Amino acid sequence: MDRLEALSLELPVLADNPYFVHHRAVDSSIHISGQLPYKDGVLLGQGIVGRDVGLETAQDLARHAVVNCLAAAVQAVGDLERVRVVQMLVFVASAPDFGLQSRVANAASEVLIEVLGENGRHARTAIGVAGLPLNTPVEIQMICTAV
Repeated sequence: MDRLEALSLELPVLADNPYFVHHRAVDSSIHISGQLPYKDGVLLGQGIVGRDVGLETAQDLARHAVVNCLAAAVQAVGDLERVRVVQMLVFVASAPDFGLQSRVANAASEVLIEVLGENGRHARTAIGVAGLPLNTPVEIQMICTAV
C-alpha cells in the first residue's frame, strides 16, 4: 500500500453488480472482469481516442482503470502484497488510424510495475476497438495469481 500512496493512488471499494462479479478464481488463476476508469463512482471520460480523446488523457484513464483492477485483485486475494499479475488486456476505443494503443497500455503497465515491482510485470495485449461500454475510451481486464 505504501507504493500506492507514493503515487497518490488509493484502491477504491468496487460496488457490487447484479450481472457479473469483479473477480473469479479458477484453480490458481484469478480472472478480473473488465474495469472502466471510474473514480468515486464517476466515469472519468468518454469518447474515441485519436478523435475526441487525446493520448495523455487516455493514458490517465488507463491508470484509473488498472487501479480498479488492482482493487478487484485485492478483493480476491485479501492483500496487495499477494497479487501477481499474469496478463493484462487493454481495450482502447480508438479511431481507425490511431495506432498508439500500446502507448495507452504502457501507462497501466507502469502503474502495475511501480506498485507491485516484479509481481506487476505481465504479459500484455493492447487492442483497438470500435467502442466500449458507456462510451468509455479504455477498459482493462487482467488475470492474476496469489503469491
